[in-house]
Amino acid sequence: MFFTRRFINLRLRRQVMNRLIKYIKPYRFLLLASLLLSILIVLSTLYVPVIVGKCIDLLIYQEVDFISLKILLITLAITICITAGSQWLQNLINNHTSYNICRDIRNDAFNKIHHLSLAYLDNHTVGEITNSIINDVDTFNDGLLMGFNTLFTSLLTIIGTIIYMLNINISITIVVCFLTPLSLLVSRYISSKTHLLFVNQSSLRSDINSYVDEMISNQRVVHAFNQQKNTQNNLSKINDSYKNTAVKATFFSSLTNPATRVVNAIVYAFIATFGGLIVIKNTLSVGALSSFLSYASQYTKPFNEISGVIVELQNALVCGNRIFDLINQENEYDVTAALNKEVKGNISLDSVFFSYTKDKPFIKNLSLDIKTGEKVAIVGPTGCGKTTLINLIMNFYPIDSGSITIESVDYSMISKASLRENFGMVLQDSWIKNVSIKENLLMAKENATDKEIIEVCKKCHIHNFIKRLPNGYDTIIRENDSTISTGQKQLLCIARIMLKDPKILILDEATSNIDTRTEIRIQQAFDDLMQNKTSLIVAHRLSTIQNADIILVMKNGQIIEKGKHQQLLNQKGFYYNLYNAQFEQ
Repeated sequence: MFFTRRFINLRLRRQVMNRLIKYIKPYRFLLLASLLLSILIVLSTLYVPVIVGKCIDLLIYQEVDFISLKILLITLAITICITAGSQWLQNLINNHTSYNICRDIRNDAFNKIHHLSLAYLDNHTVGEITNSIINDVDTFNDGLLMGFNTLFTSLLTIIGTIIYMLNINISITIVVCFLTPLSLLVSRYISSKTHLLFVNQSSLRSDINSYVDEMISNQRVVHAFNQQKNTQNNLSKINDSYKNTAVKATFFSSLTNPATRVVNAIVYAFIATFGGLIVIKNTLSVGALSSFLSYASQYTKPFNEISGVIVELQNALVCGNRIFDLINQENEYDVTAALNKEVKGNISLDSVFFSYTKDKPFIKNLSLDIKTGEKVAIVGPTGCGKTTLINLIMNFYPIDSGSITIESVDYSMISKASLRENFGMVLQDSWIKNVSIKENLLMAKENATDKEIIEVCKKCHIHNFIKRLPNGYDTIIRENDSTISTGQKQLLCIARIMLKDPKILILDEATSNIDTRTEIRIQQAFDDLMQNKTSLIVAHRLSTIQNADIILVMKNGQIIEKGKHQQLLNQKGFYYNLYNAQFEQ
């Protein structure tokens, strides 16, 4: 068991280090400067006891030579200033380097999200991904990058103190070198026990982030169903698990420092006694013993620091592995070829099979032809595949087999960006960026004029509302802003699509959050927008799609009925029952 865990830790360390090299490379000269400063800091620090020892011997064994003492004290002051200045400069370099590397890793992690398949995002919570990009990157940066600098300085200190101690007395040095590593063995044993606890702690932290994010985003639902107590209890359970794991991890990791200090104190007492006996025999001066004890103390300190670094490295490796797992996920497959044909709106699905999980087919052998300028409505019960069909047409998910073409060009032959620039979508859940209203609208058309923006907002009956806001179109809005309703946000999304004026329009419950009066008023704007455009409309309210050119009725991932509104009613099939059920309600 021990060797298995040891092998896994070594493999994990190697994987993280191999990935980290890419981010270190641009800052290698700064890191080299930091390492050179470490050498200077160690040398100047180790030279201080030599000067102090000479001062002691000068005061004890001979008449005080104030000129020599003055020179020694000036040298001591210069050495201390060099040490302090080097440490300040090194901290400056380390902070600059580590935060730049932290920025680069976080940018790559965030950029990766834009290139991941929706299947990956569906299988990972928002809190989990957010935790990796924010908390894990910080922990990794603090624990690993700063830890290695401490590790390097500590190793230099150990080597330097051994050389200085050997120069003073070989026999005491052998005793010190034999006893002191006991503290490192103690710290290694404790850190091996804490690794799994840090893994569990980090995982539970992600769970808390995910749960809190979910509950904050859905507070209206929580209040509507009076679930405040239940959600609080659920969070308390996760929090208790996190607390227990964190307390255990902190407890065991905090044993490292006191345990090593106890060992080092015993070693120090033994060395002082042994050295005192040698002084009595006049084979060692008091100043030399003072210097040696300083070196012995400095020799033990790196072992304390290394023991603390080892614990931090364990936590950093866990976080680093999660970050790089995200960054190294395979990008969603795409090609670079652009769609060179003029898009008129002809879309064809031929024998399409699709499944969210390979062993559970959802859409089977679906074929569909959508002609230029057709207004196609998609209806059916919840979970029947309406949104899935839209996602396939938008190429959000890869199909298992069959083909989807636009203007007779297969989706597999053109880039996703080239395809999607011809589409405009208005979803049931409106998405608004935390910027001004104008900037939100300009997402659709960057070079749009103020006149064009105002015109589409008037068509969507939201211009007057915007003008009443403190800063008009320059008003900053946020996702949870109470000054703008859900319906008004959806009107902004509709205005954004009108501004884009796409070749193909997709409305997925676009007016679900808009009151009936406003819906009737903007329907004319929609009709104008859909003129000579291929339109796909997902709707629950069947009264809104009665004038569609063709209505697709879906059930269990299949198109079971197809035709105009009156034709489907005359068939008295599934659509007929859906329609009557709505109006009976």
